Amino acid sequence: MTDVPISPRRRRDVIDALRRGTVPQHGLDVLAVGLARFEAAIDDELSSVAGGGAGFKAVRGEYGSGKTFFARWLTERAKRLNFATAEIQISETETPLHKLETVYRRVVENLSTPTASSGALRDVVDGWLYFLDQDASSNGSSATDEATDELMQKRLATVSREAPAFAAVLRQYRLAQASGDSAQADGLLAWLGGQPHVAASVKRSAGVRGDLDHYGALGFLQGLLTVLRDSDYAGLVIVLDEVETLQRMRSDVREKSLNALRQLLDEIDGGRFPGLYVLMTGTPAFYDGQQGLQRLPPLAQRLQTDFQTDPRWDNPRAPQIRLPGFTPESLVELGSRVRDIFATGAADPDRVRGVVDDEYVSDLASAVGGELGGRTGVAPRLFLKKLVADVLDRVDLYGDFDPRRDYHLTLSSAELTDVEREAQARGDRRAATSVDDIDLDV
Repeated sequence: MTDVPISPRRRRDVIDALRRGTVPQHGLDVLAVGLARFEAAIDDELSSVAGGGAGFKAVRGEYGSGKTFFARWLTERAKRLNFATAEIQISETETPLHKLETVYRRVVENLSTPTASSGALRDVVDGWLYFLDQDASSNGSSATDEATDELMQKRLATVSREAPAFAAVLRQYRLAQASGDSAQADGLLAWLGGQPHVAASVKRSAGVRGDLDHYGALGFLQGLLTVLRDSDYAGLVIVLDEVETLQRMRSDVREKSLNALRQLLDEIDGGRFPGLYVLMTGTPAFYDGQQGLQRLPPLAQRLQTDFQTDPRWDNPRAPQIRLPGFTPESLVELGSRVRDIFATGAADPDRVRGVVDDEYVSDLASAVGGELGGRTGVAPRLFLKKLVADVLDRVDLYGDFDPRRDYHLTLSSAELTDVEREAQARGDRRAATSVDDIDLDV
């Protein structure tokens, strides 16, 4: 094996995340097993969005199939094309989908750019104002307040019709920045990001009242897109992760959430949001079940895709795509990649590769899958966590550690997710094939 081409920082981010049992935020291209089939279609769609279009993609997959990984792989790919991105997880308490003002607020809180991590709204707005001043003084003279304000009015003309408050607050933010009033500027930026409880005096300075509501949220999203595109960003990618949680909500909340989703798709199709790409993830039960998308037939019809054929012939350009999940072979391939990434920063790379060879990686993958009832698709998170934290770290730290001799796989209930725990329980039930296999308290 040769060293995997990855920078020390990206290597550390990837390995640290896997050690914790989470999906890495960066460096996912080196871990992308089985995603090559989607690359061309995704790149074409992002290119279309960058050219002024808009797009929506639904991703389906069972728990453990890599939906969150796919979403972060796509956003990392989008950032290389100079998109801003935001990933939000749908939940009834934190981010209810039917409250678009909360969805917008979470988008802003998690806004990320190729040069800034989450919470990048200030960088984006300040960069936009800089470009505005540069364009206003394009004749070679210094930009006057009047010239800049006039150009701002023109740039925000469309937004002002839909969300006049967005444009008003931007203008006042510029004045607060110019006068050195950082407290007012911070308050205005918070209100622009949909935050509640902004001081009344701050809002009065911009001539606005109240907080952002459901109906104003889409106008503010339109304003954010305008600012991004005028700042030379290609657009904005929003990930709505774990949308299947709608199935567990009250029926009235679920139906309002599905209607909000349909409204968003209608607006995208209607051309209201040039530069916007929305990715939604969910389980097959959400897309096909009566407690999910099928409760709203117009929305279900919009995303309906034929998955009756062999997965080899799936259309990656379709509005809904499926992730096939991991097979034993692809899990071993992923584990071998992680081993090689780890080895690039190890004290003795050759020892790491020799002791934790492909055969051992395969044995560990089989053992973890076996503990989870043979459900390989559920195993990746736990398998990679065990591989890094229990095996590779010890091989790197201790020169005489041999995992074949010194390590025995154990799984505690505390380290399992609900889905992994259920898979383990199902495996235990299948293993008990006779009364002699069942432990009784007597």
